[in-house]
Amino acid sequence: MKKLLSLLCLLMGATTLFAQQLPDVKVEDIEGKMVSVRDLVKGKPMIISYWSIACKPCIQELNAINDALEDWRKEADFTVVAVSTDDARLKAPAKNMATSRGWEFTCLFDDKQVLRRAMNVTQTPQAFVVDAEGNIIHSHTGYTPGSEEELFDKILSLKKKK
Repeated sequence: MKKLLSLLCLLMGATTLFAQQLPDVKVEDIEGKMVSVRDLVKGKPMIISYWSIACKPCIQELNAINDALEDWRKEADFTVVAVSTDDARLKAPAKNMATSRGWEFTCLFDDKQVLRRAMNVTQTPQAFVVDAEGNIIHSHTGYTPGSEEELFDKILSLKKKK
């Protein structure tokens, strides 16, 4: 039994060692300022959701997250970041959409696809959960109503590990 527990601890430690780190790249925020993605962590977990203006499931997911955000923040201290993957010609409409939707989270605009490539995002919607140290601990692609709860459950699991 001790050998099994030792092996399990070793494997869990190895998983932590090989966790993918949030890349250190800069992208534009809604005000046009360049911000470092790693600087957004600020010692608390984060949900990062990739979207585009033509992706209806993306908009549904972000709206669902926004609708739940007030209740979620009563249970956990975390950040939500929405990253538009729209190119330069669609950046202005994407900014307008983010503003008009009233999303209460950070919106970034990756029109040069720098962050998208660094995180190996191939389609939208794709969401990640990042721990307080900047390790990517969870990813999912696609959206079905209610799947935003999976992201929040991962945030809550990080809170329990403290």
